[in-house]
Order: sequence, then C-alpha cells, then structure tokens
Amino acid sequence: MAEHTSPLESGQLLSPDIPMLTSPPPPPHPPNIVNGDGPQQVILVQVNPGEAFTIQRDDGQFQCITGPAQVPMMSPNGSVPQIYVPPGYVQQIIEENGVRRVLVLPQTEFHPGGHSPLHHPPPPPPHAHLQAFIPHPHIMHAPPHLYSGMAGGTGDMNPQYISQYHPAHTTIYSEQETHPQHGRAAFAHRDERASKTYERLQKKLKERQGVGGGGGGGLAPSKDSPPPSPQKSRGTPPSGGDLQNGLGELDEEAKALQECLDSICKPVVTDIQARGASLSWVAPSRTEGDEEPKEGEEVPAEPSLTYEVSVSYNGKDGKYKAAHSGVELSATLQDLRPATDYHVRVQAMCNCLQGVPSEPVSFTTQSCEPDTPSPPRKASGTKSSLVLQWKAPCDNGSKIQNYILQWDEGKGTSVFEQCYYGPQKQYRLTKLSTASRYSFRLAAKNDMGVSEFSEVVHIMTSCSVPAPPLSPELVQPGVTWLCVRWQRPAGSPKEDDINYVLEMEEEGSGYGFQANYDGEELSNTVRNLHRSTTYRFRVVAYNAEGKSNPSAVSEFTTAPDRPSCPCRLTVKGKPHPTSFRLTWEPPKDSGGADVTKYVVELSEGLCGSSWNQVYSGSAVECVCDGLSPGCSYQARVHCISVGGESPLTEALQVQTPPVPPGPCQPPRVVGKPKAREVQIRWAPPLVDGGSAVSSYSVEMFAPQVEESREVYQGCELDCTVGSLLPGRTYAFRIRAANKAGYGPFSERSEVTTGPGAPETCRAPHVTCKSPTCAVVSWEAPACNGAAVSEYRLEWGAAEGTMQLCYTGAALSHEMRGLLPATNYFCRVQAVNAAGVGLFSDAVLCQTPCSVPATVGSVHALRESEMRVECRTAERGEEEEDEEEEEDDEEAAPLLYSPSTCLGLRWEAPCDHGSEVTSYLIDLGEKQPILTGPVTKYIIQNLQPDTTYRIRIQALNSLGAGPFSHTFKLKTKPLPPLPPRLECTASSHQTLRLKWGDGPAKAQPTDSLQYHLQMEDRNGRFISLYKGPCHTHKVQRLNESTSYAFRIQAFNEAGEGPFSTVYTFTTPLSPPAPLKAPRVERVDESCEVSWETLPPMKGDPVIYCLQSMQGNSEFKQIYRGSATSFQLPNLSSSTDYRFRVCAVRQCQDAPEIIGPYSSTVILLPPRVDTPGASGAAGSKAAEAQKPKRSLTDEQFSFLIIALLAVTSILIAVAIQYFVIE
Repeated sequence: MAEHTSPLESGQLLSPDIPMLTSPPPPPHPPNIVNGDGPQQVILVQVNPGEAFTIQRDDGQFQCITGPAQVPMMSPNGSVPQIYVPPGYVQQIIEENGVRRVLVLPQTEFHPGGHSPLHHPPPPPPHAHLQAFIPHPHIMHAPPHLYSGMAGGTGDMNPQYISQYHPAHTTIYSEQETHPQHGRAAFAHRDERASKTYERLQKKLKERQGVGGGGGGGLAPSKDSPPPSPQKSRGTPPSGGDLQNGLGELDEEAKALQECLDSICKPVVTDIQARGASLSWVAPSRTEGDEEPKEGEEVPAEPSLTYEVSVSYNGKDGKYKAAHSGVELSATLQDLRPATDYHVRVQAMCNCLQGVPSEPVSFTTQSCEPDTPSPPRKASGTKSSLVLQWKAPCDNGSKIQNYILQWDEGKGTSVFEQCYYGPQKQYRLTKLSTASRYSFRLAAKNDMGVSEFSEVVHIMTSCSVPAPPLSPELVQPGVTWLCVRWQRPAGSPKEDDINYVLEMEEEGSGYGFQANYDGEELSNTVRNLHRSTTYRFRVVAYNAEGKSNPSAVSEFTTAPDRPSCPCRLTVKGKPHPTSFRLTWEPPKDSGGADVTKYVVELSEGLCGSSWNQVYSGSAVECVCDGLSPGCSYQARVHCISVGGESPLTEALQVQTPPVPPGPCQPPRVVGKPKAREVQIRWAPPLVDGGSAVSSYSVEMFAPQVEESREVYQGCELDCTVGSLLPGRTYAFRIRAANKAGYGPFSERSEVTTGPGAPETCRAPHVTCKSPTCAVVSWEAPACNGAAVSEYRLEWGAAEGTMQLCYTGAALSHEMRGLLPATNYFCRVQAVNAAGVGLFSDAVLCQTPCSVPATVGSVHALRESEMRVECRTAERGEEEEDEEEEEDDEEAAPLLYSPSTCLGLRWEAPCDHGSEVTSYLIDLGEKQPILTGPVTKYIIQNLQPDTTYRIRIQALNSLGAGPFSHTFKLKTKPLPPLPPRLECTASSHQTLRLKWGDGPAKAQPTDSLQYHLQMEDRNGRFISLYKGPCHTHKVQRLNESTSYAFRIQAFNEAGEGPFSTVYTFTTPLSPPAPLKAPRVERVDESCEVSWETLPPMKGDPVIYCLQSMQGNSEFKQIYRGSATSFQLPNLSSSTDYRFRVCAVRQCQDAPEIIGPYSSTVILLPPRVDTPGASGAAGSKAAEAQKPKRSLTDEQFSFLIIALLAVTSILIAVAIQYFVIE
C-alpha cells in the first residue's frame, strides 16, 4: 500500500456527479476515526480476498464490493459507519503514511508482513444518525472503460487499473482454492455461520452480475454496478494474429479445431504439498454450433490433443516455463519451493495448431521443515572448552524455533548424543579433555518438523606447549638446495596439531637465524642456496599454546656445481689433407672444483649423428689424424670435475683440403661416327681426391698434326665433337679436375669419321625473260666423296618464306607466273648418298614493271561521307597555314544530295612498279569520267531514282589495266518537306502537339518519319521525338511559359529541311484539391474548418465554401481567405453537406477555381430514450458517424476494375462463340 498514491495527495477533486453512499443504521455505539485536523477525512476500508463489502447508496440500493480491494470513503465530519462483520471477525484500524484504514480480519488470522493495530475504534458520537459517506474518486469513480464488461466476464479490465485495488504485498487470488503464504488457510477458523454468510454473498453477487451483464453480451455496465474483484481480472489474451496460427487461411474444420483449442478452461489445483502439487483440467469440447454428421456419414475421429502446463513464480504476468507436456488431463508438479506463490496455466495443442493458454490459477505451496543447515564451526576454544557457532538455514515458510546440536562425546564412534536444544545460534561446551577430537552435527526445527542433520565436523581442543625437537638431519644435498628433515617432539600426543618453523643461518652472512619454513610437515627442501656453501639449521615446534625451545644446530654444505664448457675451441695451424690440430682454453667457471680431464669428440660429416672420442686427458690441445682428404668434420670438447661433466662446446666445423683426382679411363665412341662429328663418352675417375669432380677437359689430335687442341671443357660425361672432315682418323684423351686442380690425362682413343654430304653450292644466276618469267641456273659443287644425285631449288618473295619449287639433276630451271615489278629470292642445294648439302646463299632478282592490276573492293559512300570539299585558289605556304584555323572554325560542309549524286570508294590496285596516274570510271551510256590518282569520287548531275552500271580502270605510264567487275548503284528519290505544327491541347505542365494529316498512331508500313525538336534555355534545339507518329505530348513544363518548337520530315530518300519555329505558351495552374473539411457541432451551430494552401507564385489563394441542406442544391455560404466558418441556426431535423475549393486570384488574368473537396455530411442529433439498451445506443453512435464518400483515386480504381472485368468477359465470349 505504500507504493500507491495516498488519496489525500492525489490532488483529485470531488465531482458533484459522484453518488452519495450511506451506511446501514448505526448501532448504539458506532466507532469513529479522527485523522487530521480538518473536519473531512479519507478512510480506506480494506476488503480481504474472498470477502465482500456491502454499502447502501442514496437511492436505497445496496452495492457489493468483493475483495481484495480498498474502498476509499470521504467522511464530512470524521465519523465512521458501523461495519457489520460476520461472527469470528473483528475490524481493526491501522495507520500507514498518514492514512488510516479499516481492516476486517478473522480473530486468529496470521499476517507475516502485516501492520499492528494502533487502537480500537473510539466510542460513537452522541448524534443519533451518521452523515452520508462519499466514496473517494481514486477508485470508486473510475473511468467508464475501467468497468466495461465486468458484469459479464473478468477478462476485459485494463491491466493498468488492476493495481489500484490491492497493495503491492497482496497477491491475486483465483477462483479455485487459495493457499496464502506459509501454507495456512486465510480463514482457517471461520465457523459454519460465517461460511454460510460468505456463500450467500457470493451467490447474490453472481446473480447481480448475471442480470446486469447478460453474460458479457456487449452491453455497457450500469453506473451503479460494483467494481469487479481483482482475483477475477486478468490481462487481455494475446492478439489473434500471433496465436491463431493463420486461422484466416485455414479451412472450416481447422477453424473449428482452433476454436476448440482456445476454449480450454483453467486447471484445478489439488493435493498441494510443500514441494509439489497436482493439476487436473477438462478437455476442450467442440461448440454447440458444430454440425453433426448426417446419417450414413462417418463420424469424424476426435483429434488427439496434447497439453502443455507452464508455471510462473514471478506473478501472474511473469515469465512462464513449461513444466509438463502430455496427452493426460492431469499432471503433477515436482521440485517446487515451499511457501511460494505460483501461477499455473494449461495450453492445448493439436499437430501444428496451438490454442490460447488458459486463465492462470494461483496457489501457494505449503510450509515444511527447514533445509539442512551448514555444519557448525569453531569460534574459539581452550584446552577444556569449545565455542561453536552456526548460521540459520532457510525456514521454508515456518520460523525456526530451536536448533539440535549433537556430539560423540569425544569417543570417536558414530553414536551421537544431544548436547544443546534451543533457539540460539552458538553454544559453549566446557569440561573437555585437552588435545581431544570431538565430532558435531546440527539440525533445525520449526512447526513443520525437524530438518536433516548437517555433515559431521571434527573439532579439537587445545593442548600444552610441545617439547624441543631433535636437531634436523640432512636427507640429500644439492647444488642450490638442501633437503632437511626432523622428528616430532617426544611425548606430544597424536591429536595435537603441531607446526614447525625451520630456521637457517648462512655462514659468514651476519644476519643470524631466519625462518625459512613454517608448516606441519616433517621435512622441507630449502632452495635458492649458494654452491659449496655451509649453512646452519635448527627447528622450533609450536601449537595453539605456544612455541618450544629451538633444537640443536646442524651444519650442512651444498654440493659443488658442474663446470662450464671450455672456451675458444679452434684449429691450430693449417689443416692437412689427413690431419689437423685442435686447441682450447679452460672453462671460465670451474663450478667450485678443479677440472680433472678434457674429452674431445669428432664426427665425420655435418649431420653430427655419430661421435667418436679421439682424445681424453688434462692437456688443452690434441692432434686428430687418420682423416680423409676433402672431408668435413665436426669437433667438440667438454671437461669433467668433481661437480660433474660440463656442457659440450658448440661443434667446430673443420674441412680437410682435397687433392687432384686420379686418371680416367680412355673415352669411347657412342654410336656410329658421322662424317663431320663424333660423339664420345667417358666415366668418372675412380679416385676423386676428396672433392667432387667439377669439370673434364677433352683434347683432340688431328691427322698428321702432333699438337693437340682442347675441344670440350665441362662437367658432363659426354660431348659431341664437330667440324671434322669425312673419312679421317682422330685421337682423343681426357682428364678430370676438382678444387685441387687437374689430374693426369688418360690414354688416347682413335676414331675414324664416315663419308659426308656434298659441299655448299655457289649462288645461282637468274635471267628475266619477261615481267612474268625468269630462268635460274647453277654450278655443280664438290661431291665430298659421293656423286651428287639431285639438286633442290627454293623460290620465294622473301628469304624466310621460300618454298621448294624444283628437284632434279638438271643445272637450270624456268620460273613462270611471276608478278611484275616484284622482288624474288632463290637458293639451291645438292644431295648425294651421304646426305644433303647446305643451301647456297640467297640471290635477289626483280621482275620488270607492267600495267596496273584490276581495281577491287568498290563500294558506295555513305551520306555522311559525301561532303563538299572546299578548295581555294593556290596560295603561298604562309597563307595556307594562317587559313587552316579559319577553315576549321567554319560550319561543316553541306552534304551532297543522294538523289542526284553517287559516291564511290575503292582500294588502290597494285601499280606493278609504275605509279597509278589516273582512274577511268565507265557509266555505260554516259561518257566515261577520268579522275586523278584518288580512291574516292562523287558523281554529280545524275537523275533521281535511276540505276547505273559502273566499272573502274586504273592507268599508269605503261598503259591501262583491266576493268573491274561491273556493279549497279541507284540514286534515291527527293526527300520530303516539313509538315505544319500545331498545338491541340495544353495544361499548366503539358502541351499536346500535332502535325500532318495522318492518324495519331503510326502504321507498321509508314516509311515517312518525323523529328520534333524544342529550344532549350541556351538557344539550342534538343530532340523530343523521332518516329512515324503525328502527335506528341510534351510533359514536365512550367506554367505560363512560352516554348519554341520545329519539325523535320525524313524517309529513305533522306532528311528534309526543318520547318519554321513555332511558339506555344502553357496556361496558369489551378490550385490543388483540398481535403474534406472538418465539421464540429456546437449547440445549434456548427464550425467548418479546412486546410490552408500557400500562395501560388505570388498569387493569393481564397476559399469558396458551399453547403447543401437536405436534398437541395449546393449553395455558396462563404468566400474569403479564412480557413474556418461558423454556420448558425442549424435545423435539428435536417442533415447538411459541405464542400470547399481553393480559388487562385491571378494578377493579369481571371481567377482560377480549383476542384472541390469530397463532401462531408453532418447528421442531425438524436435523443435516446431513457429505456434504450446499450446495444441501441451503440448502433445510434454508429449511425451518427459521417459516411465517408469515395475519393477520386478510389472512384478511378473502381471504374478501371469494372472496365477490366467487362473486357475479360467480352474476350471470353468472343473466344467461345466466334472463334470456336
């Protein structure tokens, strides 16, 4: 209740429409309450759940208010009416936040969080009767929508008003059996008379609700109906769009099934326990309106339903979690918390359909015994006493009254005896044994029972100070650590918890003994010490009573460390092919002991996988011999002392120098020797000298030559020796080389070459007999031991593209079909039994010049290429350079008319060595035309629409070449003239233009087309339309603006001239249409208002309002710049219609009237009879709403839809009756 606004602070004023409430006749001693200094007081009467509060109004009727609720009442003189309570109940007055409340409670009701009564009601005043009481508007005079539908059902109350009827600490009770907190019934001591009175009040309340609400039929509740009970109020179910699973798209059977799932009733809670409860519900049934199967039809099988039970412990509107799912009509909830409020609901499901969850039902679990407490802990203790403490566990709804503490009396058995029973949370035990262990366990007890015992905890009592232990002993020494152990003091009991402190003193440090370890272990490893250093140790024992004297001192020394590796391992002197000398220095750190010996290890290769010891002694150098030349070795050394072996040095890599390789075997010939080359091969030497062979050298001895020459040097094992003479004998020898140099030569090997191909022919001789014929001749070369069998002649226009043109034994050949004035190359080679000789050098020859070749690739010029070339008289070079820029700036040259001209283009033919001087164009009947050395020419002064046969011939200084192929060209007809342009329709943004006499739409066969252009702001004409149509609509124009247009006609003959410029002007734009005006009735007049339009380009806008009364015509009732008008003296029996339009007042033109808005209807007011029902009132309210007329867009869409349907029907009829 502290969370709600106090009625005295709400700031609400009493309304004169609030009915006065009077109390029943006062008894001889009515109670009264005084609150505040003023005569008026606000008194809150609190009605508990399940109870009803009845008061009598001024009209004599009784008003019944069911709990839980708070009824605020205003007392003019501070008195309180007599409240009749059933037997077994008392009324109490409490004060909270300055507000006094009247509570009607059972005499023995338990309120865990309630308020204690301040005082009993004072004696009644001396007056004979009480003044009238006014219910406070905070709750009694709620808005009408707060009580709508309460008579017929409880689901229509807005959730934002529910909290006004009960405080924050009260719960919302359902119609089922309720269980308040701690598991006790709210009215456990109600006698039989009180129960009957309660039943009569509930029955009377339900009858009033049934008469006033009519089962929730939609009638508005009466003004005198009581507010509903919050225990029946629940939030509006979720929207159907989310929970109906697409109900609008399902068939009738699915809709019926969905409605069946939605009609599930709330569950019934039974057998409520502390940690569980049982639920049961009724399966949803089909509505009575479902059609029954006819005779002979199969009865549809009942669908299998699944039910899901969800539980919330955060209140009615909290989050629900699924607790059970199945097909049964009952469920058992487990693992609940005792004395806790829960809300449970059930939801029916069938396949993919889900019903709306039922109305939630609240219940409260019963109280039970407390939870198992935590074990007790030792707070303090002495040799003969212990103080134990513990924490209170969860009471599970019933206050813990006593604690039970048990112990084993120090016997160490599992038999426990009770040592304490009471409400305290600590206990002191005395007269205990010293250094003894005791076991304890704890349990809690409330009105519901005793909890389980806690875990057993073992606690010991204190004992006496321990005796000094023996001196510590050394277990094992290390380089930086010492492992020390000691014994338990003699005579100390085993139960005594003794800890030890190990103290250490370093020799020569001067700091004395310092603690190094503190714990209960009997050994410790002291780390971070210095090597070969003496340390002194002693031990001190202590317990809860104190410390003992230190033990005797023991001295221990750490072990020496291993030395570091030797330094500077190097090779002394230069390594030999089979040995080298190593030297090193002693280690920098000897580890606290002298080095006894050094060990040298050697590994062959660089992998270091196998190491062999080659030296062991006290010297700091050694000689490693017996090695292989040219091999890599790794050496390392380490030293040994008393502290151990040192780490190995890094491996030193040593390379023994190699020696030259041994002799190779004599080379051998591979395959059959050729005439001019020999391929020889050899094997590597057997001894490489410790280094891989890097190259070989091959020397050759020519016949009758004593000196040799090197013919090959490389790393391969074979080579080909060329440039030899056929049939000669040659000698070869070889030697190998590595890093150390070349080895000895091998023995000689002789090879004889075979016969060879002929020698290279001399260059042939060429003689030209004519421009197309030449004779080639050559001489026979040296045969090189074999007769020449044939000659091969190659001929071509380039050296790289020569082809074989002759093969035979003759020494000459005649070439025919050559091109005049063309360069040709030729060469010749000889062939014998041994092979083919080399080609001779290529010879260049040139054929004589001739007349030009045939003109080819003749084609007509496009119209864009037929331009007039402006030529001026011959001027000097300076004048021509100055006029070049002026000629570029002039306008483009005019096109030749394709009707009287033909343009030709051809490719220049081959001139055959003499430049083409002119071309001859033959037109058939007309005289031939002679042109210069050009490849483009325009023939003028031809007849329109005429075909000509044309051929071309090239001429040079040697004569005329042949004519080209004859081809036909035709001149085009004359182009058309431009049509007349006119404007057929115009608006403030568009202009519709028309030209010519043809139809508006173009025909597929029209060859005549038009080009429409409009002048832009920069004075240039831009293209608007190009096509065969005769009309065009220009859009996106500005109002009251002049635009210039011109048009041009064109067809296959070409483009005609542009027409003269036509100018058309767009009119002014009308005002925009207004929205429907707003009409408000004020008594016998009405006020009409409409939206405001801004001025249009400086022109002011006024408004014209028209009205129509009944079925008469519209009449103008207002014209001006205002946006509202008040029409007085309205008739109460006639309806009115209003519409409004905007009028643009132009400065230099007549005013423009815009379209009228849609019509608004003002219906006459209707007076309802007092006996009219709520349904009739709702229908009248609907009738008074103005009927909305169709907007222009809706009306246009309706017309288009009707036309579309009509067209479809006509097409179907034609298809069915005509075509078929």
